[in-house]
Amino acid sequence: MKGLAAAAAASALTGCRSTGSSGESGLDGSLKWGKAPCRFCGTGCGVLVGVRKGRIEAVTGDPDCPVNRGTLCAKGYHLPGILYGDDRITRPLLRKGDGYEPISWDQAITLIAQKYQEAIDKHGRNSVGIYGSGQWTIPEGYAALKWFKGGLRSNNIDPNARLCMGSAVTGHMTTYGSDEPAGAYDDIEYADAIVLWGNNMAEMHPVLFNRVLARKRQAPHVQLIDITTRRTPTSAYADLVMLMKPQGDLAIANGIARHLVHHSGLDQQFVDDHCTLRKGKTNIGYGTEDHFKFQDKPEPIDLEQYRELVAPYTPERVAELAGVSVADLKTLAEIYAAKQTRVLSLWCMGVNQHVRGTWMNNLIHGLHLLSGKIGVPGSTPFSLTGQPSACGTCREVGTLAHGLPADGHVKVPEHRAKAEKIWKVKPGTIDPKPGLHAMAMFRALDRGDLKVMWVQVTNPFVTVPNLRRYRDGKKKKRDDSFLIVSDIYPTPTTALADLILPSCGWVEKAGVFGNSERRHQQWEQLAKPPGEAKPDVWQTVAVARKMGLTEIFPETDSLERDLYNEFREFTLGVGKDVPTYETLQATHGGLRWPYVDGKETIYRYVVGADPYAKKGTRMDFYKAKKTGGRAVIWFRPWEPAAESPDEEYPFWLCTGRVLEHWHTGSMTRRVPQLHRAVPRTYCEVHPEDAQQLGLRPGDKLRITSRRGSCELQASIGGRGKPQRGQLFVPFFDESVAINDVTLDAYCPISKEPDYKKCAVKVERV
Repeated sequence: MKGLAAAAAASALTGCRSTGSSGESGLDGSLKWGKAPCRFCGTGCGVLVGVRKGRIEAVTGDPDCPVNRGTLCAKGYHLPGILYGDDRITRPLLRKGDGYEPISWDQAITLIAQKYQEAIDKHGRNSVGIYGSGQWTIPEGYAALKWFKGGLRSNNIDPNARLCMGSAVTGHMTTYGSDEPAGAYDDIEYADAIVLWGNNMAEMHPVLFNRVLARKRQAPHVQLIDITTRRTPTSAYADLVMLMKPQGDLAIANGIARHLVHHSGLDQQFVDDHCTLRKGKTNIGYGTEDHFKFQDKPEPIDLEQYRELVAPYTPERVAELAGVSVADLKTLAEIYAAKQTRVLSLWCMGVNQHVRGTWMNNLIHGLHLLSGKIGVPGSTPFSLTGQPSACGTCREVGTLAHGLPADGHVKVPEHRAKAEKIWKVKPGTIDPKPGLHAMAMFRALDRGDLKVMWVQVTNPFVTVPNLRRYRDGKKKKRDDSFLIVSDIYPTPTTALADLILPSCGWVEKAGVFGNSERRHQQWEQLAKPPGEAKPDVWQTVAVARKMGLTEIFPETDSLERDLYNEFREFTLGVGKDVPTYETLQATHGGLRWPYVDGKETIYRYVVGADPYAKKGTRMDFYKAKKTGGRAVIWFRPWEPAAESPDEEYPFWLCTGRVLEHWHTGSMTRRVPQLHRAVPRTYCEVHPEDAQQLGLRPGDKLRITSRRGSCELQASIGGRGKPQRGQLFVPFFDESVAINDVTLDAYCPISKEPDYKKCAVKVERV
């Protein structure tokens, strides 16, 4: 694939490099080529898109994009197929009995505006909501945020990124006072050790993993450590595989911290100059109750108190809690402690989808702060992202129940005043009380408290944990609530909708995505949408204008440009400066913020590298206002999972993804090549467990929890190999509702659910 991409780039793509405009090229000169970021994951690979007569005919990796350098993964090479399934939604559809009837866009927009206004008039502003996505473009997310918080005066807006990156957000905010990583992908090329915390990188971020393997080839001393609950394709390349018990990562991180502060791994000067120490509440619950509330209570501690708190996490105790060997734990601890070893820590869903996800993020950041392994090329804690703009849209724009752009919070008067000024609305317009986060929103829909909900660019009635409750709740309250769904294909979510809207997909519209390393990439509309499909940003603004909000959404010849540049106003002067839309139009591969005086920033907080870092010997954590410019090293203990196996439910269940499919598969399962590669989901079972259950590969089994059950095929000895007593199920197959089984427990700080740990039983069907 790499060879094909390079050949294509060399022979066919010479007309569109290093410019923002498309050029005519191709062997016969009939293809028009344009640039775009990939539609999948948060890596942010650059793609060159070849179009003929409004239809995508070819794609290849953009050799001028520094992220992927011309390569793509299996999904990336099949990007055109996601737009051309036979069952695209092409007209607005209104429920009529058990079916749907087509209506006009004017009727649809009028109906949505009426439903929102009626609900607000009768039940108040908390009776309406909008549920979005890390697949929103930045203008789409910003329009939804502005409409809800500045127009409707409701904070009930949240994205599906709450389900995947919420803990990364709270981890960064509570450590540095600002969200998003300090390092960049460049760290891969400088690292001496790369530690993967619950991260199957070979399948989830294959292009970045290719860079990891290239680093190992070029520098044989480089070590790759895989901390995991199951062997994956990533494990095959690791120098050390640490198979742990579920929830064992908390113990491992504390064990390493103990080693650092008790055995000369501490960078005392760095801690004295740049850090402060805190502890928070413990035994904090799991969020399973409706109306669950939690507020952490940070307490300052000194280094001696910290030493005492981590002292119980001896190698022997950690080995017992986490199920790893003492020898492996000491090896890993020495890697973080070695003064000259540059360590890159990488994590994604295994750490974030965790009932103590914020704690785990805090602990990994803390290992780097204790050892001083941050702000140096090759040494950094780096959170990878699962969606193409979970960073750029959800986190930077602030499309969260509490959020405002550029780390803003509705509770902070200065942040509200800034937003009201930019939006040109009256002071006091924005509600200071955070709205409903994702799980609270679906619980409110189930109870009947939420009367109108709009779902854009996501498929929650496949992805929400403890799904049976929320799916059945919507069915029962069909007459008491109104659900609008914007999508490109029919899904289990559109099947519950009262109104379905046809959306444009990927390059059928213009937009901007922001990736894991703070890189913004822009693209133009390159292909024609089918039928009457409209961009999501157009849909949102049309409803807002229909509701009379023309002052905050004035007429323009480019919604995408003007909304993005307005969002940019929030970022200027606060260390989150993004480039203008016009600058991004003229750039291949995008630019990383803070973008100041025409220069991008690779390393944040580093004096001499970050234009905002002006104080300190090495680093300036200038966003950490509450702690006097100091990053926080947190003590966070090991605590058990919300639900553990017992005699009745003896297995652990973990859910996740596979290389060939993305999220719920609503796009990738319509690509014939990807569907044929993995046509249905399966349950990975350890061979000894399979023998005990009488299972052979391909046999049907039933997984049952306290919440529900589902049936699927057994996989034994496949690409993933769980430990005894553990199961793994990918969630891409909409025909198998594995989330009927999962538990809707979540991290009390981030409100992100734990999809990796619940108790189940298994039987052969």
